[in-house]
Amino acid sequence: MRKQNTMGAHGLVARRMGIDTHQEPVIYMREDCPVCRAEGFDAQSRIRVGNGEREIIATLNVIYDHLLGYEEAGFSESAWRLLQLREGDRVFVSHPEPVESFRFVRSKLYGNRLEGPALDAIVQDIVADRYSDVQISAFIAGTAGDRLDDEEIIALTEAMTAAGERLHWDYPQVVDKHSVGGLPGNRTTPIVVSIVAACGLIMPKTSSRAITSPSGTADTMETLAPVNLDLADMRRVVDREGACIAWGGAVRLSPADDTLIRVERALDVDSEGQLIASVVSKKAAAGSSHVLIDMPIGPTAKVRSAEAGERLARRLEKVGQRVGLIIRVLASDGSQPVGFGIGPALEAQDVLAVLQNHPQAPRDLRERSLLIAADILEMGGLGDRVHTLQLARQTLTDGLAWQKFQAICEAQGGMRTPPRARHRSTIQAARSGRVLDMDNRRLSRLAKLAGAPGAPAAGAEIHVRLGQQLDAGDPLYTIHAETKGELRYALGYRKTTGEIITLANDEHGDAAAEHVTPL
Repeated sequence: MRKQNTMGAHGLVARRMGIDTHQEPVIYMREDCPVCRAEGFDAQSRIRVGNGEREIIATLNVIYDHLLGYEEAGFSESAWRLLQLREGDRVFVSHPEPVESFRFVRSKLYGNRLEGPALDAIVQDIVADRYSDVQISAFIAGTAGDRLDDEEIIALTEAMTAAGERLHWDYPQVVDKHSVGGLPGNRTTPIVVSIVAACGLIMPKTSSRAITSPSGTADTMETLAPVNLDLADMRRVVDREGACIAWGGAVRLSPADDTLIRVERALDVDSEGQLIASVVSKKAAAGSSHVLIDMPIGPTAKVRSAEAGERLARRLEKVGQRVGLIIRVLASDGSQPVGFGIGPALEAQDVLAVLQNHPQAPRDLRERSLLIAADILEMGGLGDRVHTLQLARQTLTDGLAWQKFQAICEAQGGMRTPPRARHRSTIQAARSGRVLDMDNRRLSRLAKLAGAPGAPAAGAEIHVRLGQQLDAGDPLYTIHAETKGELRYALGYRKTTGEIITLANDEHGDAAAEHVTPL
């Protein structure tokens, strides 16, 4: 944002509307407002708005009643914060300059390649909020699927890294991890960070919020401790404990990625090229030197086959090498959810159970976390795989990882107790049978419709595993919701989508079905 030249612009009185438009700044004006009429502004127009000190580009929403005065302009919460307005301030509006970089987006939509300077210009304009959500959607669509080659991905990664803050640590080696995603409940990060830091390696972990899933690592961690750490807080926590688990969006590491993620979430789209640029740019900006990528592979995971996984792994390693990172990819089982919980608080409860060595802790989450931690410890030079796996297991079993996790939470602002949902409904097996299949995507969808991640206690709790033999009436999964309406909504989806967990046919050849307990 820069100081605005208000000559020729039109003044209006600012009003705070109290409307949450997430990260998109929105301005509200009456359709009979003299500025609207004189300037020819239409709904969804992009408008330059300033108060003489700061300036933003906002999207116009037109009001047809008297919520606003004749010469007033209303502002969403994000626009109000960006301009640092006070009630009654005078604001000035005008047509913005054309966004020149969007011609490159149009070119890409017609199948042309994007060179480095073009991607630099696009990313800089996205970070400066010059792109509307419609224009960002066009960029995402133009680069989705296999529409970016390796050199384009490298150029996009470099542009995204350069557009934000970049951390530099006074340590010779900084380790990190990331999960490709697509597997519900795969919340290994708090466990892995605790083990690795307890073993003496430096691991400042910045994590994302959910894009298309019921929870991101930052969403889950936020039910346990504050995650909105600025750069100074991150340095303080890492210098004190050797690690942190923070939301990356709070420190403006690769800020274009946060904007792209927000629009991708609305589109329910994940692109391989964008995924690689997102992961690698965030890790490069975070000052990492060695990165372990967990890649779940399964029929309903984000990566569907071993061949696709190998291709993605090669591209991740190649892009990482070009920007100065050592990346190792660990292929893992993506056939079913990890742990019992799907949703921020439910996943947090699984994390605590593993760290506290609870006898009923999910074994798969524990073992997956140990394998990832062992690989990171090996990358960090603490021995070969046999030794580092033994070291990771001993660190967890002896309670050192739990102690380190508590210390990290305290350093970040204090440990919290995850909330619990007020409303639940359990889905039961209609008859006996063996668990044949679990649809990860529909389980995630179910948890989201129950309210996750916006309602932290919402989600789904899984009671079975593949191959498990069940009797009629045994619980399959429980839906958790914070309101009755959200619970009914999720149950409605379950009823129309068919079986989410499939059992083997019984002796009469009939397909096993799911039954729901009454509300």
